[in-house]
Formats: sequence, C-alpha cells, structure tokens
Amino acid sequence: MTRPRSIACAAALAVPVALVSATARAEEHSIIRNHGDHAHYIFEAEPHLILGFAGPFDSSHSVGFGFRGTFHIADGFVSSINDSVGVGVGIDFAGSDRVLVPIVMQWNFWLSTHWSVFGEPGFAIASGPRSDFVPFVFFAGGRLHFTQRIALTMRVGYPELTVGVSFLL
Repeated sequence: MTRPRSIACAAALAVPVALVSATARAEEHSIIRNHGDHAHYIFEAEPHLILGFAGPFDSSHSVGFGFRGTFHIADGFVSSINDSVGVGVGIDFAGSDRVLVPIVMQWNFWLSTHWSVFGEPGFAIASGPRSDFVPFVFFAGGRLHFTQRIALTMRVGYPELTVGVSFLL
C-alpha cells in the first residue's frame, strides 16, 4: 500500500473510533450524589466462575463455578449518596469435594451510569477436608453495567475471586 493510501485508511478508521469514544464519554455521568438513581430491582442473580486461593480451597481444588443471589432490602444507609444494601447468599463449587456457601451483607455504591462498586462482609459454610465453617469472609467488587439490568461483575476477597454476569431482576 502506498503512503497516502495508508494515511487515508488510518484516518478513516480513527474518525469513527474518536466519535464513538466522545459519545461514550458524553453519556457517562456521575450519579453518586443522586440517592436512589439506579435500576430498581428486587433480586440480583449472578452466575460466576471462581478462583479459590485460601480457606477451604487449595492449589489442586481452586477453580470452579458458582452462583450468588442478592436480595435488595433498602436504598442505603447514607441519604446523601447513591447507595443500596442487600443480603446475599451463594454457592461455589471447586474440584469434586469443595463447596462454599457465603452469606453476606452487600453494600453497593452506584458511581455512574456504567460503574458500581460494593463491599461484602459476612461468613460462610464450607465443605471439604480443610474446614466446615469460615467465620469471616470479605469481598470487594465492581460492576461494569452494559445496560441498567446487566453487568459484568468481579469480586475479590477472602477466600476467592469471582468473575460473572449480574442480572438485576
């Protein structure tokens, strides 16, 4: 390809990318100070993959799958920010003999139209040779919202990391 033709092709590709990025930035706006300005839902369903690294998991039984369900119970503790609170319960399977059942309180912070973050303190019941009760679990996570009701969700904490898709129902 000749040099002028290469420049023309690069410009033709760059213009739509620049326009799409500018549009995406224009659509993104902060909603953290707008109490209750998030999708209204009763239940968050989240199938996910897990990578367990502590507690009931060991290096040979650390990869698996699971499900977390969180019931929305209130629009947050702080009336000046966009937060919400839920109670979550899940089940995570790793290897042939490892099961973790976390029970957590989920505190969400709705930052913008496409991003939310959360913290989840709680406890868990586990099966397997290493323990049958995990007295304390804690996770921190975030969501990239594709729509108001569908998001890519990642959480990391003790004793695992999860990546899944959330459906706000």
